[in-house]
Amino acid sequence: MGKLLVIEGLDGAGKATQTALLAETLAGQGRKVRVVSYPNYKSDSSALVRMYLKGEFGPRPDDVNAYAASAFYAVDRYAGFKQAWGSFYAGGGVVLADRYTTSNAIHQCSKLPEDEWESYVVWLEDFEYHKLGIPVPDGVILLDVEPQLSQKLLAERYLEAGKKDIHEQDLGYLLRSRKAALWCAERLGWHRVAGSQNGAMRSREAIANEIERIIIKSDLFHTEAP
Repeated sequence: MGKLLVIEGLDGAGKATQTALLAETLAGQGRKVRVVSYPNYKSDSSALVRMYLKGEFGPRPDDVNAYAASAFYAVDRYAGFKQAWGSFYAGGGVVLADRYTTSNAIHQCSKLPEDEWESYVVWLEDFEYHKLGIPVPDGVILLDVEPQLSQKLLAERYLEAGKKDIHEQDLGYLLRSRKAALWCAERLGWHRVAGSQNGAMRSREAIANEIERIIIKSDLFHTEAP
């Protein structure tokens, strides 16, 4: 069996960049590495996710309840596992995921009262990892960026609000999501890495080096040879 490592964080946190850098590092160590990203917008399995993010079920994230939205994303992950990377993982490959079930935990918790977060994450992990049967991550790195900076970076990326999805346009939602992310990291044993400092992003190299140190310290590969 292979390894599954997840790079998680709010929109604009630099997940794709750090996933690519980590893939390069692990491949340089002689490991078989594959990068996956969710949602998989190129797949038909993400159809409901795309409709949701475009606001076709309502203009606000809260217009779709946490459990329904979770199912949209979970089906996309299930399809990806079955069609794209399950055999690679089963054969001992290292899968790096830019978002995973962990994103459901963050974004859907933010829709719920805090006293329901515990029951939701218990339900979520049972649904995706046991009922659907997709792999449990061996490690999760949370890139933590202040929501205001995250929204600023997104504005610079897209230039106009019409190109953002319903999550990215809502600062209040980003604020709630960050609170949920920090709670999830503590509750579920994720590794938190500060992506920003004093209102500015840290260098990609500094973040990548910290992620590598976490992987070494946590012995995620159990000191095995590649």
